[in-house]
Amino acid sequence: MAAPLTSSVIDTWKTRFRGDLIQPGDPQYNDARSIWNGMIDRRPALIARCVGIHDVILAINLAREHGAPVAVKGGGHNVAGNAVCDGGVVIDLTPMRWVHVDVKKKTARVGAGCLFGDLDHETQRYGLAVPGGIVSHTGVSGLTLGGGFGWISRKYGLTVDNLLSAEVVLADGSAVTASAKENPDLFWAIRGGGGNFGVVTSFLFKCARVGPEVFTGLLVHPMDTAREYLQFHRDYLATLPDETTVWAVLRRAPALPFLPAKVHGRLVVVVPFVHLGSQAAGKRLLKDLRWKETAYGEHAGMTPWVEWQAAFDALNAHGARNYWKSHHIEDLADGCIDVVLEQMQRAPTPSCEVLLTHMGGAPSRVPAAATPYAFRTPRFIMNVHGRWADASDDAKCTSWARDIWEVTKPFAHGVYVNFISDEGEARVRDAYPKDVWDKLVKLKRKYDPENFFRMNQNIRPQ
Repeated sequence: MAAPLTSSVIDTWKTRFRGDLIQPGDPQYNDARSIWNGMIDRRPALIARCVGIHDVILAINLAREHGAPVAVKGGGHNVAGNAVCDGGVVIDLTPMRWVHVDVKKKTARVGAGCLFGDLDHETQRYGLAVPGGIVSHTGVSGLTLGGGFGWISRKYGLTVDNLLSAEVVLADGSAVTASAKENPDLFWAIRGGGGNFGVVTSFLFKCARVGPEVFTGLLVHPMDTAREYLQFHRDYLATLPDETTVWAVLRRAPALPFLPAKVHGRLVVVVPFVHLGSQAAGKRLLKDLRWKETAYGEHAGMTPWVEWQAAFDALNAHGARNYWKSHHIEDLADGCIDVVLEQMQRAPTPSCEVLLTHMGGAPSRVPAAATPYAFRTPRFIMNVHGRWADASDDAKCTSWARDIWEVTKPFAHGVYVNFISDEGEARVRDAYPKDVWDKLVKLKRKYDPENFFRMNQNIRPQ
């Protein structure tokens, strides 16, 4: 039987560990254990802040030798709270926050503690970008391992479609490279299979030419014309080129400066968009999205890419309580629109919203078997985002999200693994077709037969 992970045991490792080993009672402990989702309140026995691969290996060995559960923290943005665990070891990668850009090769090597804002900041110096993310404080690691998409994915693919290689520390403490040439089965597994197979310490991405400015904006339409607008939205999006991405967000209007004060707090349809072509083409898009000229307001123009990538940060700030329910939606049928609009009438807080993300384009042309992220044909991803401040609202906000999820089941096909809350193995299985799931289980048995890495959307080595 493994000896318990006591303070005296941890003290013996401190001289071997370059980063900080943070324990309960240390001044920085509460900040170190906090993550994006304010609902998560877990108390690990140790937070190992790793500054390099050797620290990661030491943390894995320490946890394994003492039978302690392990969580891995990159950006700490996962809605299920998998970046932190009770009574175990958090392998905290946040000090590994660096980006090295090779301008000639158009690649970026990224430390596992990086946020997408870090990556955008460094790549945009050269007019480059990696597809992924709509919030700049999202961690690169978690987003990538689940698949990853963002505003430019329709043109340039998912985040995993742009991953060239990764450095991975396995459950036995060995460090390996995963790429198309080295450990290709592991490389396949980490491109959508989440953190089930090891701790990725760095990623090598290919970059695309983007910016430094792109045509972006958003319009805000009234809720009383939402059904007709969303029908138009669905049909219009089918005509758009890969360079254009248009979302729809159903929520109460925030106090945006271009909206009349009387609109603040009203139920609305927010329509954010990105166009990677010319400003003239962007203006034509904007004209179309004005639809019947009934919008409450709009804001659009050429925008620095880094600025747009952070435009929604304030609406997704750390500390709020979050609960998500999500589906892939093959098409936005009238019946789906109707039930979502009905449920929006009882949205319990101003920050609760339903996102309809615009998919298709380049990701849909990648063979389904190429990566574990295999549901590539749905035109939309629906994410029901319950968000609130007060714990007394937990029940009504989570039940609201579940209710929308239930009534939209007839229109759904699969789920994006990064949008799953703590919902159990059956829901994790829904993120993968059966043949993909079976292959992931087989690779889990090969790379982590004891399920050492289980604080994730777990794939058990059955």
